[in-house]
Amino acid sequence: MTTNNIPQSKECKDCTEHNKDVDCWNPDRMLDTLMQTTHTVEQNWTASGIPQLVDDFMDNYEKFGGMVHLEGRDLPSKKIVIEVLEDLFTVLFPGYLGDSELTKINIKYHLGIKLTSIYTRLTDEIEKSLKYICRKISQCPRDLCQKRANVVAREILEKLPEIRSKLSGDIQAAYSGDPAAVSTDEVILSYPCVLAITTYRIAHELYLSGVPLIPRIMSEHLHSLTGIDIHPGAKIGRNFFIDHGSGVVIGETAEIGDNVKLYQGVTLGALSFPKDEKGNIIKGRKRHPTIGNNVVIYSGATLLGAETVVGDNVIIGGNVWVTGPVSSGTKITLTAPEQKYQMKNNP
Repeated sequence: MTTNNIPQSKECKDCTEHNKDVDCWNPDRMLDTLMQTTHTVEQNWTASGIPQLVDDFMDNYEKFGGMVHLEGRDLPSKKIVIEVLEDLFTVLFPGYLGDSELTKINIKYHLGIKLTSIYTRLTDEIEKSLKYICRKISQCPRDLCQKRANVVAREILEKLPEIRSKLSGDIQAAYSGDPAAVSTDEVILSYPCVLAITTYRIAHELYLSGVPLIPRIMSEHLHSLTGIDIHPGAKIGRNFFIDHGSGVVIGETAEIGDNVKLYQGVTLGALSFPKDEKGNIIKGRKRHPTIGNNVVIYSGATLLGAETVVGDNVIIGGNVWVTGPVSSGTKITLTAPEQKYQMKNNP
């Protein structure tokens, strides 16, 4: 069956004429497949088929147990962690983010309520994350994780003013470093780097406190939203700006100084990983580059390995590949490619 009233593209005509086996999904073929469908689902499939499917899943869970986690007492809730992160944004940027209408009169009240709620929920999620480790220790005291969770949650909240002072420099760096920025209000409300860097600065403190899972949940959540991948273990100085942002990757052991500006697509990554005698990757070593102060790295540049130590006041051009030291005051660019123009002959 064909439908002559639906035009077939030239590409689809060509692929069906020269190769009959090519899966060329033009409208005619799609309609043919739809009309030729003869299979149906039996009327009571949910009553007979679902129980069998449940049994199949139970067997599958048993066979591939690494993807099953039941009870949930020793894993944090991804949903709650993200909600806590979003509430932390409203504390750090009051009036910009969140749905509460804040004024000078009510902000103190709202701040107290919000911080209390954050502390309670963050403590619970940290405790579950710590129990994720403690379940492997048979002699772990019963209330150890709870006590440590209380301490870490308090310390994180007490560090928020310091984090906010660093974010002030990051926002000013974005405004000063982007000619298109109209105001710092625009930067806070619309720039993806603000969300990514804010998340990093929160997750980094949790990482330093030894909290598992939660820092990566936070950083990967913002990675999915912004395309900016900053591992919470990285060390980043003040006045940090990522222009545009998509595709930026900053590895766990990367170190970045003050007043650094990255453009989209920059990678601060690792070279090949050393392995032990059993073939397992050796972890815990310095693997990523170190970047000095007052450095600009343009789009698409790739810097790899712990031996890549970039000095101060360096400019690294777009699409450059660096795997070794770069002295202070250096400018690295690619040789301009030769452009060729081919004129079409007139018929």
